[in-house]
Formats: sequence, C-alpha cells, structure tokens
Amino acid sequence: MQNFSTLGIDLQHKIDTKTKPLGALGVLEGLAYQIGTVQKTLTPSLQNPHILLFAGDHGIAKEGVSPYPQEVTAQMVLNFTRGGAAINVFAKQHNIALQVIDVGVNYDFPADLPIVHEKAGKGTANFLHQPAMTLDQCKEAIWVGKSAVRKLHEHHCNVIGFGEMGIGNTSSASMLMHLFTGIPLEDCVGKGTGLDDTGVSRKKEILQQALKNSPITSEADHYEKLKYFGGFEVAAIAGAMIRAYEDNMLILIDGFIVTSALLVAVSIHGRQVLDNCIFTHTSGEQGHAKMLDFFGVKPILNLGMRLGEGTGCALAYPIVQSAVNFLNDMASFESAGVSSKS
Repeated sequence: MQNFSTLGIDLQHKIDTKTKPLGALGVLEGLAYQIGTVQKTLTPSLQNPHILLFAGDHGIAKEGVSPYPQEVTAQMVLNFTRGGAAINVFAKQHNIALQVIDVGVNYDFPADLPIVHEKAGKGTANFLHQPAMTLDQCKEAIWVGKSAVRKLHEHHCNVIGFGEMGIGNTSSASMLMHLFTGIPLEDCVGKGTGLDDTGVSRKKEILQQALKNSPITSEADHYEKLKYFGGFEVAAIAGAMIRAYEDNMLILIDGFIVTSALLVAVSIHGRQVLDNCIFTHTSGEQGHAKMLDFFGVKPILNLGMRLGEGTGCALAYPIVQSAVNFLNDMASFESAGVSSKS
C-alpha cells in the first residue's frame, strides 16, 4: 500500500507525466486520482463489478402519482430475470454482474425465481395518511442492503453500482430530497415515469398535502424521515452505500432515486461517504441536478435519461475503466523516451 502521506502528490505526478499535455484527459484524470486515493495505491484495479437492483412497491402509488399501475413493479422484476430490460442489455454489454433483490414488492414471486428474496414488507403504506414503514421495517431494509454488499465484498467485488425499481418511488425520493436538502418541495417533483403537466401538478398537490399531514420536519431524525416517506428499496440502497463505504469500495451513483438514498446515507454516516462515490450521470428527472449541486459534484454523463435501474452506472462504467487503464498502462514521458514540455 502506498504511503498515504505522499499518495496524493505521487498520484498527481504519475498522471501529469503521462505522454500527454497537462490535463489533456480531462475528467479521466480526476477519476484516476479519486480511484487511486480511495484504493490507496498508484496502481488501482476494478474487480468483479456488480450492480445491485433493489425493488419495492409504494403505497403512495394508489394516489395516481405515476401513469403506471403498481403491478408494473413486479412485471419489471420478471422482465429483469428474463434479461429484457435496459439494465440487462447494458450490464451484459460491459461485463457487469447484475443482481436483483426483492426488498418490498407487493407480489409473491416463485421461490425459485433467480432473484434475492428479502422482503421487508409487501409494499410500503400510503404516506399521504401514515408512515410508509415502521422503524423495524426501515432498519430491516437497511440491513438487507448492507448484507448484500457484505457478501459481494467477500467475493472480491470492489466497485458497485445501485439500481432500483418501484412504481411511485420518484414521489418518495422527492419528499426525501426536500427534507434532507431544504430545497422547496415543488422544485423536487418531476414527471417520474412520464406524467404530463396536469399530472405533475396533481402530484405536487398530493405530496404537499402529505407533508402537511405528517409530523415530519427538516429537523427530524434521519430514520424518522426515511421511515415516514421512504421506500424499502431506498432504505436498502442507503444501507448498501454505507456498507460499501465501510468496505472501501467504489460506489457508482445512478440517478434521482439512488441519489436520494445517498442523501440518507450521508445523513446517517457522514459526508466522508462521498469520497468513494462516482456520479455517473445527470438524470432528466426534475430535481436530480439540484441534488447534485447540493453535493457539489459533476457527473460523468448527461444523456437526458430518467429510467433508473442502474442504467447510468452501466453506461459510465467503461469511462471509469478507461481512467484506471490510462493510469496503469499509458507510458510516461520518461519510459517512452518522449521529451516533456520544457
């Protein structure tokens, strides 16, 4: 392991003395520096990459906050197992293992379905009228996320991304975004899976009413916020991120829902979690760019996507690989016998 006191200096020197003008590889140079720093080495590596896709249903979906019915969550989980979703295509393309985890879908899947069966409940309650989860359910979902990452780390995975599936989960993420950032709720609410302007206005009204009906304020404990307005998959991802940080893994951050889970993880565990996070893309969902600004970060890609599933992680992963590969394999001026800038 590199001497940590000189690691930053040595990493920057290694980057700067590659056969290129200073800074010519742009974002890749920052990624290489970050990854080397996280792994505490001048020769970082990416091992056994995985995307964990957590699925859960939301009681708030009963209020028409999504143009799709709740049944789509279970249908999409089945689609994942058949390899038919966007994340299946992209993960396969880039040799990333995909694991689907049912942490709260309101459906009884066959026991032999090739997913991880870890329900903390069969969908959350409708937070327009009551807390989405009990505290025990919330903490169980967090444990599911931590446990899944622990098992992967034991199999030498050191880079992990997270995806989600859950009709209604942009409503949950909007509420968490408002409560953890202080950004006005109306600026946190977007089209989700494709609401028109009328639908978005109704969604905002429902979420404003839910906030008024609840006892939760921005001063509430992070567990209180999460259990009242969160989802099983959001809680699981927050727990998974905390464990990934504790195991010193690189954490690929996807879009709106996953970034709302990061807000929770940072509130629980501290801003040091961000050191291990690579922000893969800016979602087209209203509010995501504002969350990224709240963290003070710039993501790798901006493709106008708002699909979720971990698709941003899969698409950005080759760029992360390129950052590691140039650091490890590109010649230096000295080794190549090329004159550097005088």
